[in-house]
Amino acid sequence: MAERTRVMLSWSGGKDSALALRALRADPRYEVAGLLTTLAREYGRVSHHGVRAELLVLQAAAVGLPLHPVWLPPGEVAMGDYEAQMESAMADCRAAGVRHVAFGDIFLADLRAYRERNLARVEMVGVFPLWGRPTAALLAEFIALGFEARIACVDGRKLGASFAGRCIDAEFAAALPADVDPCGEYGEYHSFVAGGPGFGWPVPVQVGQVLRRDVRWFADLLPVERESRAPPAASAPTESNA
Repeated sequence: MAERTRVMLSWSGGKDSALALRALRADPRYEVAGLLTTLAREYGRVSHHGVRAELLVLQAAAVGLPLHPVWLPPGEVAMGDYEAQMESAMADCRAAGVRHVAFGDIFLADLRAYRERNLARVEMVGVFPLWGRPTAALLAEFIALGFEARIACVDGRKLGASFAGRCIDAEFAAALPADVDPCGEYGEYHSFVAGGPGFGWPVPVQVGQVLRRDVRWFADLLPVERESRAPPAASAPTESNA
């Protein structure tokens, strides 16, 4: 039997990340080595949609994989600084024997090309397990598989505040406007997956405040303490890249 390729998964904690993880684990060619997430050091949250780092830690423990945070400096981060941070993270991956990085991208060709160019500069390869899948079918599959997820952030130009914090279910899918991609591939919404296939146990969350910043509505998702019989929580991520 051929040796499996070790791959790091770019992990937002959301729906597409969870589907990508499921696809990679089902593919005998790959072994998922860990989850790579960019976080804002100033706020202790995922940089794109504001999910708390502590929830990512609980989530990574539930799926049984190490979390490798990439901490972005305070304030507005220039693209060059971001790319330097990612290049450092890739160096850590290579040192650990990992030369492939997977993404949950579905059809944005420019984004894929950008990722592949940056990876090629550091002699690494991109893997795109969801590429080309119809997004309506992907969302329907996600719901049918029994994943539990809540909306963490929405683009207020596309979706109203009432969508922030909402569960992803059949009613959610039916309520999406026609001009919103079913998987939010254009950034219309971002999510946090709290349980489902591949999770050893659920990560209970509750919705806190819903706040608007610029054009986005953010639902502050809060961890709910598990019952004592559940596995203990992992420790908080440190500020190393891997």
